Amino acid sequence: MKIAGLDIGTTGCKCTVFDENGKYLGKAYRDYPVRRKVTGHEIDVSTIMDGVVEVIREMAGRYPDIGGIGITSFGETFVMTDGDGKPLHNAMLYTDPRGGDEVKQLSEALGEMRIAEITGLRPHEMYSLPKLMWMKANRPEIYARAQHVFLMEDYVVYHLTGVAQIDYSLATRTMALDIQELDWSRAMFDAAGIDVSLMSRPVPTGTPAGHLTARAAEAVGLPESVTIVSISHDQVAAAVGAGAFDGEVAVDGAGTVECLTPIYDSMPDIAEMYKGYFSVVPYAVPGKYVAYAFSYTGGALIDWCVTNLAKDEKKAAKEQGISVNELLEAEYQKEHGEEPSNLLVLPHFAGAATPYMDTGAKGAVLGLTTDTGVAELYRGCMEGVAYEMVLNARALKDSGVHFKKLHATGGGARSAVWMQMKADMLNVPIVALRTADAGTVGSAMLTGIAIGVFRDLKDAADHMVEQIHTYEPRAEMHEKYMKIYERYEKVYDAVRPLV
Repeated sequence: MKIAGLDIGTTGCKCTVFDENGKYLGKAYRDYPVRRKVTGHEIDVSTIMDGVVEVIREMAGRYPDIGGIGITSFGETFVMTDGDGKPLHNAMLYTDPRGGDEVKQLSEALGEMRIAEITGLRPHEMYSLPKLMWMKANRPEIYARAQHVFLMEDYVVYHLTGVAQIDYSLATRTMALDIQELDWSRAMFDAAGIDVSLMSRPVPTGTPAGHLTARAAEAVGLPESVTIVSISHDQVAAAVGAGAFDGEVAVDGAGTVECLTPIYDSMPDIAEMYKGYFSVVPYAVPGKYVAYAFSYTGGALIDWCVTNLAKDEKKAAKEQGISVNELLEAEYQKEHGEEPSNLLVLPHFAGAATPYMDTGAKGAVLGLTTDTGVAELYRGCMEGVAYEMVLNARALKDSGVHFKKLHATGGGARSAVWMQMKADMLNVPIVALRTADAGTVGSAMLTGIAIGVFRDLKDAADHMVEQIHTYEPRAEMHEKYMKIYERYEKVYDAVRPLV
């Protein structure tokens, strides 16, 4: 019997299949269009369901004995539907600017700290509830017709099973879940003027929703006996897939977005989390929580550097049969050894995430001279992303975080240079994992537990989480980086008033 993880992203979805021993077998991917305009960032969610059906059907053709499919998705984005789950409007992505006035209304009604105590979130317009308030005020005819409000995980689960349920971790991204009671907050919905009965039922991460409906089974080419599992918000699935289950281990998600995910063995200090806009999210292990400390531009900044500045180097790398990343790292090593660059790169090229949550922030590169080359700029970008994670780790230190090592996932985990740099800066060992796609692995792990393939998370991790290499911190390099970091942590305050 095979197990599958379905990962729903903002630009595409993929279905990855593993055997009963956790061995990767294959995956299918489909992208879908995102509409962005001056007044908002939107997606037609019907295209998501089309993509979901296509990727499951493709994998069903290759592996007809799939026994369970776990669903994980990106957060915040919601859609109102009719009783059959048909979307009534294009959905707003978290980047959509609408909802700002509604956040102020909620904050005036309940107080920002009270909202944080209830939901684990400092109020912000990225979350679903203020955007839902905007829809009710500005599209009342749509709100009047709505029978359901879905985020993407429960939207897909509903279409596959007819069951409206959402796991706790994704439900928190609405800014409406009571993280103490693990149920929808009546106080939040009353203040928002939104009917709570429109929402799906909150359930623990990894809860089976049921079997495929006859209609869904025919559409995807699998028997009705297949179990569909509500997994989680994608960052929680990635933490599970990284094999991080207690406060001793945090996760470094080195993808397009750089995300540090620490685990708390009990409820963290909400007042401390509030200061840095850090989320408090119920974890897959009951009684434990995670937080998200992130930068919008992790791998995205590296890609920007390569795409815009390293055109000649890309050609040279192709001729040598290596990646441009390897070439630039080697060029820097040849010229400067392992010495830090002379640059300070503020990686806010898409705005500043935690601990600022400042969408108007801009990036900056300080320290340029006529001798500065592409390899040094590339190195500076890598350092800037890592310094930002140091800043976030320090902002979290009084919240109860106590991780002693990091498990690294994502494309960035393949760079030995970057992994060693982060270990040196953060002064903790970093373990690089085999998989670059921990979210899909985590989804499959929880699905395997739900259908009886694995006994528990430890058993699943023994089968599916493979460590490649551990990068130990070096005291002398840590000292060098920290001298530069003392200047780095002043850059945001210096640059922000100018841009």
